[in-house]
Amino acid sequence: MALTALQHFILIVFALFFVVPAVWMITTSLKTIQEVFVYPPTVIPKTFVWNNYPEALRLIPFFLYLRNTLIITLPNILGTLVSSSLVAYGFSRVHWPGRDVVFVLVLSTMMLPYQVTMIPLYVLFIRSLDWGNTFYPLIVPGFFGSAFDIFLLRQFFLGIPTELSDAARIDGCSHLGIFWRIIIPLSRPVLATVGIFSFLWGWNWFMGPLLYLNRERLWTLSLGLQAYRSLHDVSWNYMMAAATMFTVPVIIIFFCAQQTFIQGITLTGIKG
Repeated sequence: MALTALQHFILIVFALFFVVPAVWMITTSLKTIQEVFVYPPTVIPKTFVWNNYPEALRLIPFFLYLRNTLIITLPNILGTLVSSSLVAYGFSRVHWPGRDVVFVLVLSTMMLPYQVTMIPLYVLFIRSLDWGNTFYPLIVPGFFGSAFDIFLLRQFFLGIPTELSDAARIDGCSHLGIFWRIIIPLSRPVLATVGIFSFLWGWNWFMGPLLYLNRERLWTLSLGLQAYRSLHDVSWNYMMAAATMFTVPVIIIFFCAQQTFIQGITLTGIKG
């Protein structure tokens, strides 16, 4: 009993590290500019200023940045799901010479930081393909898969009984048919997990848009909020209101897909 209470206490303490900044952001978004800088600071606003949100939308072209962010994020989710699942199927259900060696090479790319590939990719996209100030450099790479997502999907696919694939093959089903009719329907939890990871990555991506998008009308939310903070005399209550609106979609999507997300993480890696 004492051990369980200690475990819950430790979990609550760690949870506070994540909850307190979010609470501070939301409460600051509802304060007056004078109350933001009052000392000692107040957690609960004396007066809730709901007008901060429409005022933030007036100062920051939020919906323009939102549209640009979705233009980048949604195709990346689709590309990652399609390409990574196909590659993971090849690594888990198809036997071919050198498969495990190639899989190790794919995993080794996870050790390369983005800064290593940043300059070669920039030269390729800007000089060779002339994709400057377009969304192509931020969308097209998503259709070539991600090493982490391939690993996650492969581990899940290995947990699906091979007898199902063998029975389908006896009935004359091709690998593509097995992939589409058997593997994909049974892999919805891990596909949802990969989709959420892809959404979070695209939604919060800052370095890529900073490199390739120089025109303000193409900026994403993360880049637009940073530019507002850097270029203007920031009203922090408006800034926090915009940041809250930036965060809310992520929270909503996580809670809507929470059960499927946790199931996908739990079931991945049972076999293989």
